[in-house]
Amino acid sequence: MAIFSVYVVNKAGGLIYQLDSYAPRAEAEKTFSYPLDLLLKLHDERVLVAFGQRDGIRVGHAVLAINGMDVNGKYTADGKEVLEYLGNPANFPVSIRFGRPRLTSNEKLMLASMFHSLFAIGSQLSPEQGSSGIEMLETDTFKLHCFQTLTGIKFVVLADPRQAGIDSLLRKIYEIYSDYALKNPFYSLEMPIRCELFDQNLKLALEVAEKAGTFGPGS
Repeated sequence: MAIFSVYVVNKAGGLIYQLDSYAPRAEAEKTFSYPLDLLLKLHDERVLVAFGQRDGIRVGHAVLAINGMDVNGKYTADGKEVLEYLGNPANFPVSIRFGRPRLTSNEKLMLASMFHSLFAIGSQLSPEQGSSGIEMLETDTFKLHCFQTLTGIKFVVLADPRQAGIDSLLRKIYEIYSDYALKNPFYSLEMPIRCELFDQNLKLALEVAEKAGTFGPGS
């Protein structure tokens, strides 16, 4: 089982925390010699495979890492331009990891805002007053689970459809938020969460959930 990611959205629809906790199985890594037998092109500030499917690498996959170093958009983590680097024979042989393009920070902000609006629409569509809003959305590859607090903060978890114990996990995340963000004297309400103890305890909670599916008796 797997928990893919966690989002925390404030009452205004702003993304104040996001964590990806799972590496997709669809990623493929291969060592290449010069010249590269794949056609790569720049699209939406990402380097994508335009032609040459092979060994699990598909058209539309993005370059995610070169020689173990992450790629951010069209640049490597140390600031080198990907297409220029791969066009230089002196840099070969080279190991390249491909996979589905990762969401950018701006795309995550936009999606969080869109979900906030969808949540509000769901509440308004209810034939009864006091609707909880969207608690779960299901697809064939993942389930989106949402828990909204009385103050309007939304905790969203994306997980494998077979993953158990998500309701308990959402409340555990709320508990961690209360203990390590709200009680942090340097944290301002509704602002992005930057707290090492929050990160550490959240990651530990995700590990426990993936292995056990619950948090203690009756959870």
